Amino acid sequence: MQFRKPKNDEKTVWTSHIIEKMMYYGLSENKIRNVMWRPTRVEKGIVPDTIAMMQPYGSNKKPKEIWVMFQEFKQMGKRKRRMISAWRYPAKSKEGVQIYIPDDVMELLKEIKKKKNH
Repeated sequence: MQFRKPKNDEKTVWTSHIIEKMMYYGLSENKIRNVMWRPTRVEKGIVPDTIAMMQPYGSNKKPKEIWVMFQEFKQMGKRKRRMISAWRYPAKSKEGVQIYIPDDVMELLKEIKKKKNH
């Protein structure tokens, strides 16, 4: 199966980081959108002004989760979502407890915040 790179549209902006993570974890644009449309859990992101959504998959014996992190913003009066990152979590995370965020994701988020403040 060949990976199809998602394209920006009027409501969604895809960062290069999330595209890399989608390829790494084998996640399609449809799977990411499915998590966004039907999240099992929604939490405040660890970075200011971000939202994280989760959807479980796997079995009862080996539960796993797919997480998507994004940021909402306005551009020319229209609400948009900047898709920042996505990952597969290899267990069931506890609600309200901050899960581990990979270092490269944290660096990207710091860069985005710097650009936003300039």
